[in-house]
Amino acid sequence: MIGCQLLRVTAGAGLHRWAGGLSAGLRHRASGNLGTECSQNNIRTMPEINTDSLDSQQVQLLAEMCILIDEDDQKIGADTKKNCHLNVNIDKGLLHRAFSVFLFNTENKLLLQQRSDAKITFPDCFTNTCCSHPLSTPEETEEQDALGVRRAAQRRLKAELGIPMEQVTPDELKYLTRIHYKAQSNGIWGEHEIDYILFVQKDVTLNPDPNEIKSHCFVSKEELKQLLEKGKRGDVQITPWFQLIADTFLYKWWDNLQNLKPFEDHDKIHRM
Repeated sequence: MIGCQLLRVTAGAGLHRWAGGLSAGLRHRASGNLGTECSQNNIRTMPEINTDSLDSQQVQLLAEMCILIDEDDQKIGADTKKNCHLNVNIDKGLLHRAFSVFLFNTENKLLLQQRSDAKITFPDCFTNTCCSHPLSTPEETEEQDALGVRRAAQRRLKAELGIPMEQVTPDELKYLTRIHYKAQSNGIWGEHEIDYILFVQKDVTLNPDPNEIKSHCFVSKEELKQLLEKGKRGDVQITPWFQLIADTFLYKWWDNLQNLKPFEDHDKIHRM
């Protein structure tokens, strides 16, 4: 089983471990309830959620304002990250804008992360390089060429993986397409997103935040397939959006890292 250790994948040798992971001192707890929240357009009353058992740093992030959208990805307002991911008594959760970054090194290996145990949604799950949300700010709501989303991705690559801002700029992040999906994390939290897919190939400096990331590793296609097979057997957990992308588009894109232009599809939203 995958524990609180970093995962190393080596060609032909399967999955191995090395020391690392979360320290006990990072598992701070927050107290209190999260109830009524203000959206950009109205007051939205949500169920009271007790946060005593949740990590304080992650609870603070629940106040960030995500971008609410309709099913055509048109902005219709803003609401807190908490409300956007709350599924109690809500069939789908609030549809909001998100992104998924796939970063490859110059050896054509993909950087994966394992989400920390502190994460409120999908803790301990393996996923692509970075997954998060643009915020409802002037900088990150810029629609032209998905510039706002790409700026948000640069911000989160720094926050989660410690990648210096100058090492991955918005111009270097290639926007391929969008997927629309929903997924339950547990009985309380989940995702309902239109997810922008962003690719970049570059060698970078990594200094992950252990409150965000439990482990990270670069993998080849074959090594990723081994990991996903482990996920199907229940030996490890995989985030649903990463599994969807791996099952549909990922390997085709991976085979064409040097020429992704033909795979750009900014008009269609893939419903998954």
